[in-house]
Amino acid sequence: MTGFRFIHAADLHLGSPLSGLALKDRQIAERFAAAGRDAFAALIDCAIEMSVDFMVIAGDVYDGAWRDNSVGLFFNREIARLSRAEIPVYFLRGNHDAESIVTRTIAMPDGVHEFSTRQPETFTIEPLKVALHGQGFADRVAGDNLALAYPPAVPGHFNIGVLHTSLSGRPPHAVYAPCTPADLASRGYDYWALGHVHAFEEVSADPLTLYPGNLQGRNIRETGDKGAVLVTVEDGRPRYERIILDRARFEAVTVAITPDMRESDILQVVETALAALAEAANARPVALRLTLEGRHGDAHRMIAAHGEWHDDLQAACQRVHADLWLEKLVIALEAPMTSRRLLSDSDLDIEAMIDALADNEGLDAEIEALIDEIAVKLPGGVGARDEAFSGSHADILMEARAILGARLEG
Repeated sequence: MTGFRFIHAADLHLGSPLSGLALKDRQIAERFAAAGRDAFAALIDCAIEMSVDFMVIAGDVYDGAWRDNSVGLFFNREIARLSRAEIPVYFLRGNHDAESIVTRTIAMPDGVHEFSTRQPETFTIEPLKVALHGQGFADRVAGDNLALAYPPAVPGHFNIGVLHTSLSGRPPHAVYAPCTPADLASRGYDYWALGHVHAFEEVSADPLTLYPGNLQGRNIRETGDKGAVLVTVEDGRPRYERIILDRARFEAVTVAITPDMRESDILQVVETALAALAEAANARPVALRLTLEGRHGDAHRMIAAHGEWHDDLQAACQRVHADLWLEKLVIALEAPMTSRRLLSDSDLDIEAMIDALADNEGLDAEIEALIDEIAVKLPGGVGARDEAFSGSHADILMEARAILGARLEG
């Protein structure tokens, strides 16, 4: 069998609006919005520079229905570069760009092959003795085990299964095309190119089964480096290496605060904690969620002065890295026990009320229902699952506890 190389990518989410960031800081939101397209252009550059034999995209090329043709034209323009370089592309639709959602079409260049959404389809690359099997999503909801309908391996070929799936579950991702690694292995393929999960994961070594993660983080739940995988096949055996392609990055850092720290000490320990992150970012813009945790005598006053601390810590971030932006500052400090007793000893046991809310497993659902009830009266289609409401309700309760404590202390 001839040796060859291919790139496995997934979850491009072209056209993702990044609405949550837009509500926080328009300038950085614009840079992150451009990063999605820039990362895809970098993927195409990489494929051409490496002279790979083909590319596989395992679903969610688009984030949803096109607002206009510009996103489709962008994909077409970039993918045409691969066509001119004689690098074929094999892709399928996922839950975000299912056939029922993305109904507009633009004629694809030669060498670009889309898997059927009606039944599993097989493409072969005879000079390489490669067979690719896949099925895209016809509708956003895909509750069936698609993998079990995939055909048997083609004898004498390196068989690749392409599937957009959550497997048996990958929280917080919703379940789509559920199946197990054993189901995949039963097909007898040599490699499974998966999509849907936005973090890199090696699901299985035999057969090699990978989630490459998405090309570009889109919110604070998608932290760290992002990209695709380069798969090299020699003597029928695949090995891989990650290709980091993101052009902007989300990160979350927690800094431990001790009771004896002064303001200058806190700023210094934050700068020290961010040094390694800044180096790893390699000049990329970074949206940072910074959490200060521990016990401090001024905890209540620090939370009450959240805005001032935000600006001081933003300045500290920029001393470390010019494009390090605070996506959110969480001051998760605990007050001394005397302050907590003030909350409990008042006529209204505020401490017990907040603890009860924190222990309420149905709180998130209740809050989302209230947001949705209000959102229908607002323009723009905002709802509880919008990125603007991606913050932790536990963080809000913690801040409420601290602010009330500060007021009781006077």
